[in-house]
Amino acid sequence: MSRHKMKGGAKPRNIKKTLAKMASLLKPYKGLLAVVVVCILLGSVVGVAGTFFIRVAIDDFIEVANPNMQKFLKALLTMGGIYLAGVITTFIYTRIMLSITAGTMNRVRIDLFAHLQKLPIKYYDSRTHGEIMSRFTNDTDTMREMLSNALPQLINSSITLIAVITGMLIFSPVLTALVFLVIVVMVAFVGRIGKISGKYFVKQQQSIGEVDGFVEEFINGQKVVKVFSYEENIKKDFEKITAKLRHDATTATTCANILMPIMGNLSHILYALIAIVGSLIAINPKLGIPMTTGTLVTFLLLTRTVSNPITQIGQQFNNILVALAGAERIFEIMEENEEVDDGYVTLVNAKLNENGDIVESNERTGMWAWRYPHKDGTIIYKLLQGKVTFSNVVFGYEEDKIVLRDISLYAKPGQKVAFVGSTGAGKTTITNLINRFYDVPDGKIRYDDININKIKKADLRSSLGVVLQDTNLFTGTVMENIRYGRLDASDQECIEAAILTNAHSFIARLPDGYNTKLTANGANLSQGQRQLLSIARAAIANPPVLILDEATSSIDTRTEKLIQTGMDKLMEGRTTFVIAHRLSTIRNADAIMVLEHGEIIERGTHESLIEQKGKYYELYTGMLELS
Repeated sequence: MSRHKMKGGAKPRNIKKTLAKMASLLKPYKGLLAVVVVCILLGSVVGVAGTFFIRVAIDDFIEVANPNMQKFLKALLTMGGIYLAGVITTFIYTRIMLSITAGTMNRVRIDLFAHLQKLPIKYYDSRTHGEIMSRFTNDTDTMREMLSNALPQLINSSITLIAVITGMLIFSPVLTALVFLVIVVMVAFVGRIGKISGKYFVKQQQSIGEVDGFVEEFINGQKVVKVFSYEENIKKDFEKITAKLRHDATTATTCANILMPIMGNLSHILYALIAIVGSLIAINPKLGIPMTTGTLVTFLLLTRTVSNPITQIGQQFNNILVALAGAERIFEIMEENEEVDDGYVTLVNAKLNENGDIVESNERTGMWAWRYPHKDGTIIYKLLQGKVTFSNVVFGYEEDKIVLRDISLYAKPGQKVAFVGSTGAGKTTITNLINRFYDVPDGKIRYDDININKIKKADLRSSLGVVLQDTNLFTGTVMENIRYGRLDASDQECIEAAILTNAHSFIARLPDGYNTKLTANGANLSQGQRQLLSIARAAIANPPVLILDEATSSIDTRTEKLIQTGMDKLMEGRTTFVIAHRLSTIRNADAIMVLEHGEIIERGTHESLIEQKGKYYELYTGMLELS
């Protein structure tokens, strides 16, 4: 199984740029964020202010022979009010951050999904779906964690650290100097451990994406795995990928987990040093350094507090690094170039007025026209006929790997053109170019004598009905899946489309008929039934041009004969491109193109090609021998 890696990996290469983009996401909430910062500031100050009461309680009341209990009670009530204010501010900023986080992440998911709709097909062709899904799940989750928890905690810890150190300086500059020495050691240690754990947390995020991509491939290809008894091999492949994830996750978590106990021990050492030095100062007035019992006890409490914000800053810094890695992976998709569309010719519903001129209609008339501006500023309408011309088209999915070589062909309005050839000959590529899933670097493709690069992609594709070999059904009812071809179609029109393609008979036998719920790409239907629904979906669109990419390849011979009449009716009066799986289905084609190695080696009708006794003759007679 092939696995494609996303470009750029997971390491945040430009932290400032990523932070700036995240800040732009928070702009709509800048007023609320200001409230959050104020609440965090108040909460941090309140927490430190509580320790001041300890000194007052000891020096003014406990060590006093006859304390004023009325004042003591008043001080207690004041302190209770301060702590209550701290609880309220914490509650307020927590609720606000939850609201900001939910709103921001909702916007990110919507914008990411909307942008994915605008990316070219080649983007999806070069990446696993699981890897893309990882952006929606794992990476957005790290951003959510950062906004709701890591960022507020980082701000809170930073303000608390400043407040604690300020309080220490007020109580004892001498002891504060001793604290600073130990803090330098703590910061250096946190920085070292944080650098290592941050590196592996970022790698862990990338490894999760690779695991998701592998699992998605396995689920999609599980039948192939079982058919070829590949279970043990794929298990070994998976073990290799998960071993990397385990290593990255274990290293990151180990570094993060040892931070707290080591910081705790350093805090205990600092506490003991302050207790010893502070006691010596308190019992030796000759030193000239004022130190009351209340001051020493309060300073010791602040000493116990000071290590916690440092540890929190280190831990939250790691979480923010992980979130930035996830954010960069999301922004990486958001920065992917959208599908280029320089077209200005649009497709409109049209009708003829009393003078026989083409005019635009607001209603569906069954007649289409190309609408484009003339040089003199007037609007020109050109009736859509379905004429398609390839002129010396050269194309390759990669610059050094040419798939189509000097392809020239034409399809007159209403003609049925078939492509035959071995796998990899370029049949599907031709239809991809008609859809403008890819643009040609050399040569021209014209639609009704209009260069398709000048036609808006949405309008071009709405004129084409496509039935692919790989069917895609969506979660919903059978009726909804047929209506996907034209959203304004009535139930009766959907039923008529199903009757036309002979899908009605099997739909009627389903438990709830057209209201039967489909899930997991129609897993409760056979492959042939799924393909019949996709054909009915194309029929309801009633397009002027049809592309049938081996549309009946998964339908048995008997069913194929049943729908052939309906398909002929569907193709009647429409330009149709058919990629043939069974050559018997294209005998009535107006033109048959035989492709080999990206070149058209034969072209003509069925009869003329049989007479030539070339490649087509060999393919056709070989098919008859097998039948």
